[in-house]
Amino acid sequence: MKAVLCKQFGPPDTLVLEDIASPVAAKGEVVIDIKAASVNFPDVLIIENKYQFKPPLPFAPGSEVAGVIKEVGEGVVHLKPGMPVVALLGHGAFAEEVAVGADKVVPLPAGVDMAIAAAMGLTYATSHHALIDRGQLKAGETLLVLGAAGGVGIAAIEIAKIIGARVIAAASSAEKLAVCKAHGADELINYASEDMRERLKVLTGGKGVDVIYDPVGGGYSEPALRSIAWRGRFLVVGFANGEIPKIPLNLTLLKGCAIVGVFWGDFARREPKPNYEMMKELFTWLGEGRIKPHISARYPLAKTAAALNAMAARQVTGKVVILPEA
Repeated sequence: MKAVLCKQFGPPDTLVLEDIASPVAAKGEVVIDIKAASVNFPDVLIIENKYQFKPPLPFAPGSEVAGVIKEVGEGVVHLKPGMPVVALLGHGAFAEEVAVGADKVVPLPAGVDMAIAAAMGLTYATSHHALIDRGQLKAGETLLVLGAAGGVGIAAIEIAKIIGARVIAAASSAEKLAVCKAHGADELINYASEDMRERLKVLTGGKGVDVIYDPVGGGYSEPALRSIAWRGRFLVVGFANGEIPKIPLNLTLLKGCAIVGVFWGDFARREPKPNYEMMKELFTWLGEGRIKPHISARYPLAKTAAALNAMAARQVTGKVVILPEA
């Protein structure tokens, strides 16, 4: 089979496409024939040795796949060859096949598009866990989404609207904000050309926002926190900006607010049963048309480096996917 391999840490252009042996399902594992793999920002970090998870070299990056089960290992009874599934893994997705623990695999509803299925796992699971579990977002509250045109940002917009919240989307261009509007955002802020704090004062009547969803970090985090409402919740989702902000903790005292960490990957590992129920709810919403993952580009396996370069340069709206059969 073919796989995109990281044989030395570095930028995406150092990746190589090679033929390697097909995986075999060990006890408790399945082998998936990959139909689509989603690209996420941690995939850029992991090949540059900048991520908290550091697999041994060589490895295939990519953590999110949709495909068809090719083989099941000993002890696997709930999954069968030929079943369409999604899986979330530490690495190995940018390949034609992958072996993965059966506990990381979720069956797909019949007829779901493989690219759409691959595009929704990490982003929608992160946003569901963030807003509903960690942020306790409620109908009638106001949510600010930073980096709102990215994969997790769009997912946050859609899930918040299902809850019944008002959503303010913040992004860096009119084109990105148009995508946010199309996915349900009520208000828009271009933080490249507008004063975000002043705009938030106007949009909230001086009250501030109840929940802040921050996958960006950097220089936007503190101004957003200064615009939070009394008893607000600031969700720390990630640092796509590349800079981990240093927050003056006196702000939490003055605002009576909470800063809440969001690490969906460890939630899934530590609390597999509630995570599984959450995933089932997300795929139910998908089947009902209540969530609609936005795929801005599709790449063949040989163009994986180009997909990762686009992600690193923040040229992506929504998600991009790798199609091994293209």
